[in-house]
Amino acid sequence: MPSVRIAVLMTSHNRREKTLSALAALAEQHGLPEDTAVRTYLVDAGSTDGTACAVRATHPGVQVTTVGSDVYWGHGMRIASRGSRMPDEPEWDYQLWLNDDVTLDGDALAVLLETARAVGSGKVVVGAVRARDGLRTTYSGRRGRALALVEPTGRPEPCDTYNGNVVLLPRAVWERVGDIDEVFRHGMGDYDHGLRARRAGTPAYVTPRHVGSCDYGPPLTGSREPGIGVREALRRVTSQRELPPRQWWIYCLRHSWPWAPLLLFSPYAKTAARAAVRRSFAEG
Repeated sequence: MPSVRIAVLMTSHNRREKTLSALAALAEQHGLPEDTAVRTYLVDAGSTDGTACAVRATHPGVQVTTVGSDVYWGHGMRIASRGSRMPDEPEWDYQLWLNDDVTLDGDALAVLLETARAVGSGKVVVGAVRARDGLRTTYSGRRGRALALVEPTGRPEPCDTYNGNVVLLPRAVWERVGDIDEVFRHGMGDYDHGLRARRAGTPAYVTPRHVGSCDYGPPLTGSREPGIGVREALRRVTSQRELPPRQWWIYCLRHSWPWAPLLLFSPYAKTAARAAVRRSFAEG
């Protein structure tokens, strides 16, 4: 029987080639003990580009669950986690959160497991990832009041919370902290999970070096798109893809008291001001 079992949790939506690339890199991992077993649970949120069919054809060992397009990242990851815990599925030692736009290095899983051994049992390990041009860290652990990005330093670095792109959770951590909270349908759930883990006495560490590549999303999209008016900018910033007010309020209450009331309105005020200034420049 395998001595280490890893349940990989993924979600996808209309990123067929990126998803296939992520799965191909996962399948090509090396440097792992022979008794390591990896099982992937992918939730496809109503893709219309053939993602689910392509995954089933090229990676038949992946368990694909198809859901509606109204299922966002946080919700999809909870569904994937639930799938990994069904009675007919093998019991895992670790869950690995893996974004479908991350291309892992060939020894990424080995680095994650080695870091887990180095920091001791019952701790979260966060895989730092770099831009595809290799020039900067894009996603990693976060630290401090400003939740600054934690750079790899050659040794495990402590962090306060984490981006959810590559995160290794031991079973003991999952039993203590659980899944991404159902309150957070898309974003904020990874930060919230890390902060709840820290509050529960569970440390998190960033890998000594990068474990893969993943670019930032386009910088001037959504509520930041130039030329849109204040009303459209506010509609976008309050959507599920950015900062839905109820979810943002809950996040602020949990992690930013007594500044929560001030923080609640801050991103919406900044969004409105930015859109107004850009529109005035465009019209001027």
